[in-house]
Amino acid sequence: MKELSDEQLMKEVAGGNLEALRFLFDRHHVYLYNFLYKMCGDEMLSEDLCQDVFYNIVRYRTSYKNGKFVSWMFTIARNSLSSHFRQHRAKNAPLDELPLQVEPPENETSENISQLQLALNQLETSDRELLILNRLHEIKYKELSEIVGSTPGAIKTKVSRALKKLRKIYFQTVQE
Repeated sequence: MKELSDEQLMKEVAGGNLEALRFLFDRHHVYLYNFLYKMCGDEMLSEDLCQDVFYNIVRYRTSYKNGKFVSWMFTIARNSLSSHFRQHRAKNAPLDELPLQVEPPENETSENISQLQLALNQLETSDRELLILNRLHEIKYKELSEIVGSTPGAIKTKVSRALKKLRKIYFQTVQE
C-alpha cells in the first residue's frame, strides 16, 4: 500500500479500508501540523487540529470526489481552523491577530527571520495563508485554487499581490 498515490489511498479509505488512512497520516501529518502551527502559533492547538482533520477525513470519506488529496486535506484544515476560532472567540484572539511562527533556515540570521516574521504578521490572514501554502509548502496555484475556492489565475494574482505587500512591509521594517 505504501507505493499507492495519495488519491489511490484515499479511494481505499472512501471504500471502507481505514487501514489506508495510516499511510496518508504518515505522509502528511507533519506537513499539516506545520501549516496549522504557522497559522495559529500554538503547538497544542495545532496537534489537536491535525487530529481533527484526520478524524474529519474519515468522517467525510464518502464525500471525497477523486480530486487531489492534498487540496481536499487543506480545505478541511482551513475549515477546522476557522471553526475553532469561531467557536472559541472569547478565549482566543481572532485568527487575523495571531502571529505567524517561522523557523529560520540554516543559512539565515535570526534577525532577518524576526524581521520577516514581523512583516508576515502585518499581512491579512488570507494573504499570509496563501503565502504559507504556496511559498512554504510549495502548493501549486491549481491546487491552491481548489483549497480556497477560486481560479488558478486569481490565486496567482493574489499571491503576487501578497508578495508585493510583504516586500513593502519587510523593507519598511528593515529600514526602521
